[in-house]
Amino acid sequence: MNDKDRLIIALDVPTVDEARRAVTRIGDAGAFYKIGYQLMPVGGVDLAREFSDAGKKVFLDFKFHDIGATVERGVASVVRLGCDFLTVHAEPDVLKGAAEGRGGDRRLKILGVTVLTSLTEESLAESGVSMRLEDLVLRRAEFAAKAGADGVVASAREAAAIRARFGEALLIVTPGVRPAGAALDDQKRVVTPADAIRAGADHLVVGRPIIAAKDPAAAARAIQAEIAAAI
Repeated sequence: MNDKDRLIIALDVPTVDEARRAVTRIGDAGAFYKIGYQLMPVGGVDLAREFSDAGKKVFLDFKFHDIGATVERGVASVVRLGCDFLTVHAEPDVLKGAAEGRGGDRRLKILGVTVLTSLTEESLAESGVSMRLEDLVLRRAEFAAKAGADGVVASAREAAAIRARFGEALLIVTPGVRPAGAALDDQKRVVTPADAIRAGADHLVVGRPIIAAKDPAAAARAIQAEIAAAI
């Protein structure tokens, strides 16, 4: 895995034209892009196919969450796009359906979302979850491993515990990454790129610090250099 592949650039913009412009500005400094909810209903699926056909890697952050049979059918449709990562919620029935929907296609990696990086133990408690946040992440990572998923999405603050428990059996994709000095925005459990890699993350998801930068290509390369120095 090269440093470009370790950095997933989040295209959290409102239109596919803005996404294309961002990718053009980033140029060969970027190789892996995330398409999520904001773009999905306004052409994001076609954009994903376009990027894949152009040789880019694509992370579909769709967070499927439904009964297993419905998830299975949805993932079977996603396979036809030729993308690389797809998120589903890390619950047993959901994960099982996703693994079955993926079938024999080994390009598409199924990632179980453990606990969103915008959440804290206090906010989980408000929803009736009394378990320690790290314990909840590990339980959901266990669900992912047992169901045959390829990895998990988790904060770098829990990455070390996941790596210690599962070794190299699960990919760890880490959002909530901010270079030193960057605004935290709506994230709570945030770390720097170097700290995330040292904690055991395989891929880092970074959006606004790159997309909103005056020179997005330079911003991407700076993060890649930080990744390389931390490996």
